[in-house]
Amino acid sequence: MTAVAAVPTVEELGWVAVGDSGAAGVARRVAVDCAQRLGFSEQRAGEVAIVAAELASNLHRHADGGALSVRCLRRGEVGGVELVAVDSGPGMADLPFSSVDGHSTAGTLGIGLGAVRRLSDVAAGYSLPGRGTVLTAQLWAGEKRRMVPPPVAGLSRPITGERACGDRYAARAVGDVLLVLVADGLGHGPLAAAASSAITDVFLASDVDAPGRLLELLHRSVSHTRGAAVSVARVSDGAVVFAGLGNVAGAIAFPDGERRGMVSMPGIVGHQSRSVREFTYELPPEGVVVLHSDGVSDRWNLRDYPGLSRQDPLLIAATLLRDAGVRRDDACVAVAGSGVPA
Repeated sequence: MTAVAAVPTVEELGWVAVGDSGAAGVARRVAVDCAQRLGFSEQRAGEVAIVAAELASNLHRHADGGALSVRCLRRGEVGGVELVAVDSGPGMADLPFSSVDGHSTAGTLGIGLGAVRRLSDVAAGYSLPGRGTVLTAQLWAGEKRRMVPPPVAGLSRPITGERACGDRYAARAVGDVLLVLVADGLGHGPLAAAASSAITDVFLASDVDAPGRLLELLHRSVSHTRGAAVSVARVSDGAVVFAGLGNVAGAIAFPDGERRGMVSMPGIVGHQSRSVREFTYELPPEGVVVLHSDGVSDRWNLRDYPGLSRQDPLLIAATLLRDAGVRRDDACVAVAGSGVPA
């Protein structure tokens, strides 16, 4: 794996449930507020508003149980707005064709998805008839440019009724090595979110690249919080080194449905740690690494999603979160694929 693209830090702004036409206005305001805080020009913030409104309107017109995630991204000194639209609607058999201006299945002008693709620096989608659709878009400050997404992404959502999510993902690249973490703060709500936030802060600030040593560092650093289950994966060319404490699952998944689980030890980072062990696993070129909290069922199978394993990791994470995040709990999924040149 050659040097991987820089991994942006993520600030979660929450999910907008799209139950009526008014949700488009809510999504637009949240996204524009993020853009303005990140120093977007007035024109670029206006383009953010268009993309957010189009994604939300598309969910309202076509989808069942649709929701839109809005996040602020930072890559060095540059800020970005990320939008993830997830639904369990009828799906589309030909998503690329549906993204062309002028194509519509609802008697509209059909400009929505075409505008999303045209205005975004990065736009992607995955749809399966009968299962639903995931659409993602990133818009970065400055002039529109071609951005290379990193080979890792994650997505979380809080338990129903809570605004703060106690499950969190973080990642960082060190040369040709990718480090991925998922933390599941004990319980849910603000205190769980504080625990997982403290863990990701220490992880991102550290220069340690061994998963076992990272867990030991985190264990010493966050004893003032209620603690969390944590797993860390070190992904390099052909291998994964994995260490976990608690019930954050790790697996290497393949398009044919094969899945190799990775071993996590009992414990709670910050409170109980009898032993930390690292395990090394082979990572073939077609495999992807998936970490998820226990708010996500482990019954997912990439064989059920033709072509998904070759897509952007954010599309994989969002699809699995939608379909396997069925437990009444906070939920988080992180996915690392093969390396992408910087």
